[in-house]
Amino acid sequence: MTRTLLFDSPFLLGFEHTRDLIERAAKAAAESYPPYNVEQAENGGVRITLAVAGFGPDQLHVTVEAGQLVVAGKRDADGRADAERAFLHRGIAARGFVRTFVLAEGMEVTAATLEHGLLHIDLARPEPERLVKRIPIRSAG
Repeated sequence: MTRTLLFDSPFLLGFEHTRDLIERAAKAAAESYPPYNVEQAENGGVRITLAVAGFGPDQLHVTVEAGQLVVAGKRDADGRADAERAFLHRGIAARGFVRTFVLAEGMEVTAATLEHGLLHIDLARPEPERLVKRIPIRSAG
């Protein structure tokens, strides 16, 4: 992947983290399977819904690592059973997948629910604590 020229400027030192976030988001956007929706929740949170028809809860894994939400689906045992079937049309994808979403700082996964072939992942952004830090004033004279 080519680097964004904007962040290679000598005047923008120390923004490597931001450049990495943009590159990870671009990589995640290039993925197309499984399809998903992202919606705003009533409480200010976010709900991601992935279409994972044919996957059971034991075949799906939801993890958060290094600021990324990673959703993976692996179908191993069903693939062998499908080889014995004679499909006239096969429109339901049977392949595994890894889908990643870059999370903003402070975003937390609160729940993951599999319902009617849809995996709902709820995220919340807790209100940051308002910290007041008192700075002592020294006298110079």
